[in-house]
Order: sequence, then structure tokens, then C-alpha cells
Amino acid sequence: MPTEPTLPVAPQGDCSLCPRLKAFREANRRSYPDFHNAPVSAFGAPDARVLIVGLAPGLKGANRTGRPFTGDYAGDLLYRTLHKYGLSRGHYGADPDDGLHLVDCRITNAVKCVPPDNRPSGEEIGTCLRFLKAEIEALSRLRVILSLGAIAHGAVLAAMGCKRSAFKFAHGAEHQLPGGLVMVDSYHCSRYNTNTGRLTAEMFETAIASVKSRLTR
Repeated sequence: MPTEPTLPVAPQGDCSLCPRLKAFREANRRSYPDFHNAPVSAFGAPDARVLIVGLAPGLKGANRTGRPFTGDYAGDLLYRTLHKYGLSRGHYGADPDDGLHLVDCRITNAVKCVPPDNRPSGEEIGTCLRFLKAEIEALSRLRVILSLGAIAHGAVLAAMGCKRSAFKFAHGAEHQLPGGLVMVDSYHCSRYNTNTGRLTAEMFETAIASVKSRLTR
């Protein structure tokens, strides 16, 4: 019986590619010894047709739980919306052991380690591109990429060797990428964006609906 194909994982737990992120991770291990406090691997099946790309693990979200968008407000909105559009099944309990499964969907981040103040540097984003690039290339059935925020948008373009100037970020924008891929843009589903009104639940649902519709075309 054939085994399920594997994909490149995130950097190892003691990755030293980014000195600032390594130092922050080590400080968090002292402050929060029960947290994951390591690079966060992608979540979802390796044969998914949808890849959702966020910015980086949240300090008390994915950095705590070890699963992308799990344990903070961004995950509450993301997983609720994915469920509404049939891209997940089971109950999201904000815990990696909640039994939640993604349907035809995979979630990752442009930067795999939590950055101070949720702000990775340009150099750190560039260093982590190797993992995003490898993951995109390994998803043989990939059709749609959902970029959550301008940094994720830029990271996807860089990973695919595309000029950012040719693909302007805008919420709800759809871009035709090389190889037949489509990238859909959304503002990041962070509490800050929803609290300020930059992103509403309805706006986010529209972006997810656009992604889902691309799977039936």
C-alpha cells in the first residue's frame, strides 16, 4: 500500500538561520516552558488544492500550541469561516488535539518562528522563503493560494520568482500566477484588523468564497 507523500517540514526546533528569532525563541522557552516554542509546521493534507499563507506564528497562538492559527483570535475567525465553506470538518477547539481536519486545504506561514512584536524583518522573511518555496513546489495538486496580508502576498510572489510590482495587493484581488495558480488576497484575520474595521467577517467570508469557487471552475 503506497504511503502518503511527505512535504518539507519547517526548520528544526533549534534552527539558527535567524539569530534574532532564535534568541526570542530561547527567551520564550524560559518564560513559557509549556509552550511549543519552536518553528511551526504546516497543517493539512499534502494533496490539498488550497494553500493558505499567513505571516508568522502568534506568541500565544501557534507558538503556544504548535499548530498554525490555533489558540488566538485569528484562528477563531479563520477556522470558523473554513468550516462554513466546507474546507474543514470536525470541531475547532483551539487545541492541536481537537480532532479538526482540513478539507482540500493546507495552512502555513511565510515565517515559521514567532517574531518579536509579530513583526519579522525583511531579512527573516527572505531567509524563510526556502521553506515556503519548497512547500508550494511539493503541492502537486495546488490550484489556489490565499495570502493573508501584504507580507504573505509578497512572500508568495518572491517564492515563485514573480515581481511584486506586477501583482498589487488588495483585499479580494485575484492574481493569475505562473503554472496556472491563482492567488487570492485578503487582509489578515487578526484581532487588530477586525477591531479597527479594516476587515469584517463578511469581507473575510467573501475572500474564502472566492477561493472555494476556484475549485469548481
